[in-house]
Amino acid sequence: MSGPGLLVELLGEKLMNSEREEVDVQALGSRVSLIGLLFGCGMSAPCLQLLPGLSDFYCKTRDRLEIVFVSSDPDQKKWQLFLKDMPWLALPYQEKHRKLKLWNKFRISNIPSLIFIEASTGKTVCRNGLLLVRDDPEGLEFPWGPKPFCEVIAGPLIRNNGQSQESSTLDGSYVGVYFSAHWCPPCRSLTRVLVESYRKIKESGQKFEIVLVSADRSEESFKQYFSEMPWLAVPYSDEARRSRLNRLYGIQGIPNLIILDPKGEVITRQGRVEVLHDVDCKEFPWHPKPVVELTELNAVQLNEGPCLVLFVDSEDEGESEAAKQLIQPIAEKIIAQYKAKDEDAPLLFFVAGEDDMTDSLRDFTNLPEAAPLLTILDMSARAKYVMDVEEITPEIVESFVSDFLAEKLKPEPI
Repeated sequence: MSGPGLLVELLGEKLMNSEREEVDVQALGSRVSLIGLLFGCGMSAPCLQLLPGLSDFYCKTRDRLEIVFVSSDPDQKKWQLFLKDMPWLALPYQEKHRKLKLWNKFRISNIPSLIFIEASTGKTVCRNGLLLVRDDPEGLEFPWGPKPFCEVIAGPLIRNNGQSQESSTLDGSYVGVYFSAHWCPPCRSLTRVLVESYRKIKESGQKFEIVLVSADRSEESFKQYFSEMPWLAVPYSDEARRSRLNRLYGIQGIPNLIILDPKGEVITRQGRVEVLHDVDCKEFPWHPKPVVELTELNAVQLNEGPCLVLFVDSEDEGESEAAKQLIQPIAEKIIAQYKAKDEDAPLLFFVAGEDDMTDSLRDFTNLPEAAPLLTILDMSARAKYVMDVEEITPEIVESFVSDFLAEKLKPEPI
C-alpha cells in the first residue's frame, strides 16, 4: 500500500487543527512529500520548550511537509490547551489505540521525538527529527533522505595520541559507531568492557574499528575520556559531523553501539547488549538472532515495543533451546515479511527460563506461574496477551501471532 491509502491506515481518516476542525488525511498525500510525527505531551517541559523553534521551522517548510502531533497527554483539557499553540495538525485525542500503534511502530522511547516519513511510502527518512531541525532550521537540505555511512563519516578521524587518518581507511572493515560520554556512568562501564572486546576482535584477525561519537559537554571532558580508548574518534570540534551521525542512526540515548558491516550497512543496533553478553566475542559481528533468551542485559528491549515471550521450565535440560527452535520459523517469517517492506518487525521474540529477573517480570505483569506459557507483552500499552495451554505447538504460536497482528486478541491490563 502507498500514497493516501497508506496515510489513512497510519493516521486514520481525520486529523485536527488548532481550532479543533477536522482535516482530511487523504488530501495530505497530494499536498506534501514528508510527514513529521511529533510524539510529545503538554505536561512535559522539554516539549513546551521546543514549540517556538519548531513553529518557526514549520512555517518555513509547510509547503513541503506537515507535522502531526501524537500526544501522550493523560488529560484532554491539557491536550486542548497545548494544541492551541501548535500551527500543525494533531491525531484526535480519542484515537488512543492508534497512538499506541504509532509509538510501537516507531519504537519511541522518550519525548519529545520527531520522526520524518515519506508521505507516499511511509518509509522513515529521519528518526531524530529534532536534531535535523536544529541543524537545518531553514530547511535548506530538504528532503533530508538518509545518506550512506561513508558519506556522513567523511573527513579526518583522530586517535588519542593526536594522529589523524582519513575515514576512507575504514573501507572494508566492520565498524562500531560508539555514541558515548564521560559524564554518563553506564557509558564508562561499557567502555571498560569494550576496550577488551576491541582487543580480542583485533587479535582474532578481524578487520574491525570503532569510531567514538562524543556527547561530552566540553572538549576537556572529551579528551580525558578519549585518552582511555584505543580506537578512533570524530574530532570534538566537528559538531556538525557528530550531529549528522546522531541523525543517521536516530540516537535517542547513550551509550549506544551500532555495528556496521564492511559495506557500511547496519548489522545490529544492539551492540551494547552483545558486547556485555558475549564477552569473548565468539559471535562477532553479532548478526541478530530471530529468537533470543531473555536476560537482564537485553530485558530493556521489552520497553521498545510488543514482545512475544515464551516462558519455559529451564530446569528441564534443553527446554530453552527446544523453545527457541519452536518459535524460530514463525519469527523468521515475520521478520522477512517486514524486511521486504523495509520496516522493522512488529514483534521481538524471546524465550524466558527461570531466574530472579523472570520471576520479577512475572510479578510485574501479574502472569501465572505456569510453564510453558505463551505471552505477548506490550509495556508501552501496559497490556498483555496470554495463551495458557498444556502443549505449545508451532501452529498455536503462529495462530497466536497472526491474531495479535490482526488485532483479534483481547488485551489484559498489566
